[in-house]
Amino acid sequence: MSIPKIICAAVCAFGLAGTSLAQEMAPSLSGRTLVKVDPRAHYKVVYDIHSPDIAAGISKGLYYARGLIEAYGKQGVAPKQLDMHLVLHGDAAQYLLIDDTYRDVVGDPFAVNLNAKITQDLLNLGVSVEICHSVMRAKGWTADDVLPGVTIVHDGYTRLVKLQNDGYAYLGGF
Repeated sequence: MSIPKIICAAVCAFGLAGTSLAQEMAPSLSGRTLVKVDPRAHYKVVYDIHSPDIAAGISKGLYYARGLIEAYGKQGVAPKQLDMHLVLHGDAAQYLLIDDTYRDVVGDPFAVNLNAKITQDLLNLGVSVEICHSVMRAKGWTADDVLPGVTIVHDGYTRLVKLQNDGYAYLGGF
């Protein structure tokens, strides 16, 4: 064991070192620097979620949005430092429906919308989850068909453009 590792282990064992010292003394990535985000900054991001693709049994877009919050958290960024909007439109809009409406959409009288829990978790973290009204109108859905807390926007595309014009980083492909 190297001298720095012994010192770090001894100091950490006595509770005299914070996580920053332990991180500074952690092994490097083959001599390369690990680039991280600024843990004091605020970040603005908008997700374009339009595909019905699934990851871990839920909407791929919702799944990856939650993963981004966790990735920031591992770098010291609290959820309150993230200004995140998830715009669901197209085939993905179905993931923001209450169970009764969701059952009709998927054609299964016993189906449960597994996306309801992650949607509520994201809302609780301060994420703005938004559904496209144009899709709702085309499908015959009303505001009562949408999960509580979800914001209804005029249409997905103009919302995405507005948020990008406001400086939000665009994440698409979901």
